[in-house]
Amino acid sequence: MGIKKVFFKTDLTIPKVEQVCDRVGQNVIALEAIPPAITMVRFPAKGNASSNRSFDFGRWYGAGADEIVYACQRQIERFLETHDGDKSVASVVSYCLNGLNTFFDYLLVRSVAEDRALKLGDVNRNLIDGFLMFLDDGKTSVVTQSTRLQAIKAVLVAQGQRGLIQLVKTGDKATFPRNAFPNIHRKRRGESPMPKGQRQAFAAAVKRAVMPIFQEGAQPTSELLSYALLIIALHTGRNTTPLLEMEPDCLRSHPKDKLEFLVVYKRRSRQNSKVILGKENLIESTPTLFPSVARLIRRAIELTDPLRTQASGHLKQRVWLYRSQSNPRAGEIWALSPSMVGLTVQKLVKDFDLRDANGEPSRINVSRLRKTFINRINEILEDDLVTTAVAAGNTPQVTGNVYLRPGEGSQKNWKFMGVALTRELLSATLGATKKTPTGGCTDTKAGQFAPKRDGATCMNFLDCVRCRNYVVTGDDLNRLFSLYWRIYSERGRMDKRKWERHYAHIVRLIDRDVVQAGIQKKAFTQSEVADARERARIDPHPFWSSNGALGGFE
Repeated sequence: MGIKKVFFKTDLTIPKVEQVCDRVGQNVIALEAIPPAITMVRFPAKGNASSNRSFDFGRWYGAGADEIVYACQRQIERFLETHDGDKSVASVVSYCLNGLNTFFDYLLVRSVAEDRALKLGDVNRNLIDGFLMFLDDGKTSVVTQSTRLQAIKAVLVAQGQRGLIQLVKTGDKATFPRNAFPNIHRKRRGESPMPKGQRQAFAAAVKRAVMPIFQEGAQPTSELLSYALLIIALHTGRNTTPLLEMEPDCLRSHPKDKLEFLVVYKRRSRQNSKVILGKENLIESTPTLFPSVARLIRRAIELTDPLRTQASGHLKQRVWLYRSQSNPRAGEIWALSPSMVGLTVQKLVKDFDLRDANGEPSRINVSRLRKTFINRINEILEDDLVTTAVAAGNTPQVTGNVYLRPGEGSQKNWKFMGVALTRELLSATLGATKKTPTGGCTDTKAGQFAPKRDGATCMNFLDCVRCRNYVVTGDDLNRLFSLYWRIYSERGRMDKRKWERHYAHIVRLIDRDVVQAGIQKKAFTQSEVADARERARIDPHPFWSSNGALGGFE
């Protein structure tokens, strides 16, 4: 389904940018309008999840680039007031704080270097190249440099479309380079998922910290609400802004009785994102007394409900409300912000002494919890990328490129693969066998009991022990004895005569033709056999641990 276009009402009474046409028809700024009477731009709270509510252009006036600063200020006001370019409030805030402030600093330095005031006509490729050199100070990451360039580009391109500056789109003199930061997507690694030990330690700490929210007479403080939000982030994998902007009706009914949906709004796709929650099922790896995520959300809604009736404007539709405890704004109703959640995380890490593998304080934020969730889902689904992408609310391409990381067992698996590959190369058996649930097979498509049609792979594993293509090494004993114990377990569940007819011969063949013959040929030792037999009894191979592995004869 395509993204629905949302149209906003525009106030046509606001003042337009003071510009006139010069003798050659070029739009220029009226000098008497600089500097403006009001240099502070206010950001509306609605649609702005950050705590930034204003940006002051005044500090850059009177320092050599007034015309460019003025044009940028008016363009930011146009973005906010007329929805010029259909920019969201969050994007406009980012343009100011992550681009224009650095760009204006560069203009002041360049003005001093050239000993003249810079005009809108000076905005060209030479100026942008100089800004790129200014960004590359040896300290700022390439990703941050790219973000700042994209921010000022959005503002300057909008001015070019209105004729204030001359934009060159192609050629060597193009105002903006076509690819200023090659392969930048490879460097946007972002946060890494938390290892299992750190994830469990954090989960235990935050669950213990949030428990007072269920006590009688509990008050919704910023700290308690932040802990609740962190738990929801850990177990749903949603982004920071959708969680902060959760509405009181975020829980919706599900067709199944014991399930319900958590619905949050994702701005980028302009659509709701749904997560299935259990009403009664406990959160993974939690004490038996800990409630479900759904109950935690209901408790937060219940505690903050009195505040919504007193809140103003857009806050009436927020869940995470609390009264400020700090002077001089004590008693005011505020909504949780990313900075407040960050302060709470720092307190949690300090109170519970959470540390990473290097002994340093753990780095925790909602973005990292989201990656932890997605990688955990991928692990549970055994690398099913498509289903993992559905759970993450992204496309498979985005999920694979941005979120998924090698698991904790990857290093061990790569080491094992290297050892096995070396062994096969030295023995000239590279690719000679393929793994099956019972051991190895020299030909899975044309073997003795293979179907031999349309290249179908043989799945007749119960006949492996009497197949001439069957191969067993010491590494395969766990698979073999997992089948062995599985067959024995069936003896007590089915008719004795059926078991004797269909399964008893497999046990005899394993003991006589595989185990005894292998020991005689010194393919494996008696101790290896005994260890593998006991290990398979306690912890069988996953294929033979399911009830349906031997289906068809019961």
